[in-house]
Amino acid sequence: MKSFSESYKAAGVDVTAGYRAVELMKSHVARTRIPGVVSGIGGFGGLFQPDLQGVNTPVLVSGTDGVGTKLKIAFLMDKHDTVGIDCVAMCVNDVICCGAKPLFFLDYLAVGKNYPEKIAQIVSGVAEGCVQSGCALVGGETAEMPGFYPMDEYDLAGFSVGMVDRDRIIDGSLVQEGDAIIGLQSSGVHSNGFSLVRKIFNISEKNIGMYLNELGRTIGEELLTPTKIYVKPVLSLMEKVTIKAISHITGGGFFENIPRMLKPGTTAKIERASLPKLPIFTLLQRQGNIPERDMYNTFNMGIGMCMVVAKEQANRAVEELNAMGERAFVIGTVTSGEEGVILC
Repeated sequence: MKSFSESYKAAGVDVTAGYRAVELMKSHVARTRIPGVVSGIGGFGGLFQPDLQGVNTPVLVSGTDGVGTKLKIAFLMDKHDTVGIDCVAMCVNDVICCGAKPLFFLDYLAVGKNYPEKIAQIVSGVAEGCVQSGCALVGGETAEMPGFYPMDEYDLAGFSVGMVDRDRIIDGSLVQEGDAIIGLQSSGVHSNGFSLVRKIFNISEKNIGMYLNELGRTIGEELLTPTKIYVKPVLSLMEKVTIKAISHITGGGFFENIPRMLKPGTTAKIERASLPKLPIFTLLQRQGNIPERDMYNTFNMGIGMCMVVAKEQANRAVEELNAMGERAFVIGTVTSGEEGVILC
């Protein structure tokens, strides 16, 4: 007998829609299958057997995050196939900061009403994020919660587990005065600061489709641009130069995140003129009349990830990253001090 409850459906939860959603997402999940995946979706746990060849002391590294109020943009645009990339990116970009390779990912999707086709769109984005980062989507949870979420809205979060050899953990302990700070360009606002973004632009159905010449597209298209995933270029660069520290520039911007990769007694001196000029940040600052300090303490300002390397390896690092299709820049140096970040 197939699972079905008329009473539960009358209360707003359709279990058969859940089964339909799982069927629709299977092809997306299959794209993420990598060596080490032992189980398929549908079980009570996702199984993964890591390859320990060449790893002396394996250390697991985990990261968890959600998409946040950027989801409000997806709701207004009725476009749901990219926010999953954001969800994966926010987790795997954290994991790589320790030098760990992400192995697998699980998502948690809570909806007001289960629309199978919409859920499949969301999961397609999650799968794409996993493909971009080289990890497997081994499971997840979809919870239908009528009365808790509006029928057409949802929340999306997840977590990733990676692995690094203990001897190769990147922890900032090698950072010293004179080291160079490399910045990797972001794809835009990424997934942080959207409460302020939505306030500045007074985002609504009326203006989400407004075309802005400064951006070369609509405000909705710009804001829904997925968070860039840096896993593969960073892993590749680790084999070519010594990366001493890595910082994922998320909520809190430069002032909160860059000091997290530095050891006590060191400060990051950032040259503002070296940063890429993304139009969205100029527009946000001007339209919201936001002080410069607040901009750098909220947004990534065009730099989604920073790395510290020895001064003599800086040019090679930039060349290697650019050859991989990234846009990399020397954006500053490490100096002595306790300020954390100095903008010059």
